[in-house]
Amino acid sequence: MARTVKEKKLVNTRLAMNYGGWMYCDQCQESIGYLCYATYDEVNLRYRCRCGSQGEIHINFEDSVEGTPCDEELFVVKSRLCCSKDQSPLITILEKKVASYQLDITCKECRRVYRR
Repeated sequence: MARTVKEKKLVNTRLAMNYGGWMYCDQCQESIGYLCYATYDEVNLRYRCRCGSQGEIHINFEDSVEGTPCDEELFVVKSRLCCSKDQSPLITILEKKVASYQLDITCKECRRVYRR
């Protein structure tokens, strides 16, 4: 079922789909990763692409619920950053394309907020 986006801010970034899928740097047009649209509740990503561009993604939904901060690390499966509780994939950051990043992402299922 499609969700209704409440806030969506993209800076120097585009998405393959409305609120997920492949993420691209607007300057070099390279993919910087993949946002798993069905498993996150809110995402805040700031990054610096290897091309030098700085980008940002902020998305949440009409039915988003405030998450609970989590001290646990995201679980990594085949380069996907996954929820440590239920292993649902949340986001992939292509580190060979991204020089640095800051991430806050909330798991839709358990409402844990992961910071990286």
